[in-house]
Amino acid sequence: MLQRLLVFLTPNYGEMRFAKVVTLILSLALFLRFPFFFRDYIDRDESTFILMAQSWVDGFLPYTQLWDLKPPLTFLFFAAIIKIFGKSLLMIRLLGSILVGITAIYTYKIGAHLSTKKVAFWTAICCVLLQSLFGSVQGVMSEHISVLPFCMGLYILLSKKDKVWFFVSGLLIGAAILSKLNMVYPAFFLGLFLLYEIIKDKKVKEELFKLILWVMGMLLALIITAVPYYLQGKTTIWWDSVFMAPLAYSSTKINSVFHVLPFCAVLLSVILVLIKFKLLNYRAREIQLLLAILAGIVVSFLQTGKINGHYLIQLYPFLLLLLGIALNKLKSPKNPNIGYMVFFAALLIPFESYIEYANIIQNKAQNGSFYNGEGFTVPQYLLENKIDTKNVFFTEYHIGYWVLGEMPPTKVAIHPSNITREELFPFMNNPRKDSMDELVHILEDVRPNVIVVREKRKVFSKEFPNLNQYVNAYLHDYYTKIAVIDQAAIYKRSK
Repeated sequence: MLQRLLVFLTPNYGEMRFAKVVTLILSLALFLRFPFFFRDYIDRDESTFILMAQSWVDGFLPYTQLWDLKPPLTFLFFAAIIKIFGKSLLMIRLLGSILVGITAIYTYKIGAHLSTKKVAFWTAICCVLLQSLFGSVQGVMSEHISVLPFCMGLYILLSKKDKVWFFVSGLLIGAAILSKLNMVYPAFFLGLFLLYEIIKDKKVKEELFKLILWVMGMLLALIITAVPYYLQGKTTIWWDSVFMAPLAYSSTKINSVFHVLPFCAVLLSVILVLIKFKLLNYRAREIQLLLAILAGIVVSFLQTGKINGHYLIQLYPFLLLLLGIALNKLKSPKNPNIGYMVFFAALLIPFESYIEYANIIQNKAQNGSFYNGEGFTVPQYLLENKIDTKNVFFTEYHIGYWVLGEMPPTKVAIHPSNITREELFPFMNNPRKDSMDELVHILEDVRPNVIVVREKRKVFSKEFPNLNQYVNAYLHDYYTKIAVIDQAAIYKRSK
């Protein structure tokens, strides 16, 4: 039986139908991610995107009623789902899973174009695994949204020759940039590679116009996002929020560039070893192209000054393609026992999914619902106890606003950490100019009826002792802790 299973897992890749590949990839994505459909809170950013999207659905352009440091197309993905399907976290996570699957499918198509179908297939499978496991990637992140149009644009660039397709490719890559701004770096490095290739091959007359069309496609994506703001006379808000704020934010991280250097050193060492042992032919066009994209993504990490786990989502398709091409040159082991060991090791990889399947089953048995987490249990407590929810301040678990059908007390307070990002205040179109002013306004002017914090945790990170001291003193003087729900403490205003 195991022998038959190994044969099934190592098919004749050349004869494998594309429909079967699509089915396997989408099925794997859904299996890995399904148990996380019911968790309220996977990453802070995802909850923030949902709130920004809800505001857009309610008629407010991004950055006008609420503010966050992401380009508008990220919010558009969530807004479209909410507009079509209503307030359904399940549909957001389902379509996020399909997004991951389609990214892997285009990774397969790129791999099949650059190498073999075997390399393409296993690269795509690994792409699903790494975009779905380890860390906070089970939610729908801006990296998930941005890497899909980039992969689509790259595939079109590689597989199509007509001029119009270069424009379409540029439009898609422009959409990637307007979903996650740091994708401008791999796009820029890719453009430099294409320009270098044109000059090297002395095909300026034949190919330069295609490259211009490619750039024009990216510019059109930019213009499209600006039009709604122009029509409402709010172009300055769009410009400050989409471009100036990220530049200001990244400039404050320059001293932390050294945090990224060890990762860069390891990545460079791996590539150099593969080249040294002739597993990668750095003279081959496909290798150079992938290396150019990889270099752009790494430069974006250096410019940001840190690497969160979900940042790597943008890296995975292109790094995996390089590794797949290299490993394909190694001889397959003859010993069948190695195949069995690899198979059983692969069964252990989705341990996070197995644990979450057990969690949702247990939660269903104990609480009568698959949905779990403080983002659900805190609103449920407030509603069951008939506590006024019109004026609530979540310093954590802020998906609770969406569950309650409410909005944060100010446009800055949408993301719990936004209050501490003073370098961004000039670009928020917000009357308060620093963190303390914003916090004082929330507590003393807005005067939330309920404040939700993490139990036995600081409200703000330890780098902001003055904010923590102020909010703790204010809670002590004016609020009473009425309940602890899981890891959330609920405070009600007492005077």
